[in-house]
Amino acid sequence: MKHPLQQFNFCPKCGSPHFFENNMKSKRCAECGFTYYFNSSAAVVALIENEKGELLIARRAKEPAKGTFDLPGGFVDMYETAEEAVVREIQEETGLLISAPHYLFSIPNIYLYSGFEVHTMDLFFRCRVSDVSEMKPMDDVSDLFFIKKERLHPADFGLVSIRKGIEKILADI
Repeated sequence: MKHPLQQFNFCPKCGSPHFFENNMKSKRCAECGFTYYFNSSAAVVALIENEKGELLIARRAKEPAKGTFDLPGGFVDMYETAEEAVVREIQEETGLLISAPHYLFSIPNIYLYSGFEVHTMDLFFRCRVSDVSEMKPMDDVSDLFFIKKERLHPADFGLVSIRKGIEKILADI
């Protein structure tokens, strides 16, 4: 796999083609001196259980990994906390209003979007929902359903970080 900085050939500040590797994490422009650091994008993942202790699963409606299992979540917007992002993303994808998001753990991921490898840091949250009766798949989700944790199979999940998260959840049961 090539380093993500190889995808950037021109300085994003002045447009110069004299944009060279500075170190493992950055490129520097020989014309204007701008240094660009390639950092992970923040993303959030929600672990939502129903009253039976089953986990809410989403089926991906779009690439990457269209048709595979997923956990609801998405990217953190600028000027938004991770807690605000998980509330917003869950409402956008499921119609559910969550409360008390509780941070659990993080897993790095590479999310292929339009042929571009977006490096993410996926932040997993346990979330409470008081009413799931109005739940419906929306946005980039084609289906929503609950599964008993004992019936979860990491291989059913299309994104690497989500598979690893499921493995961690299963190890903690």
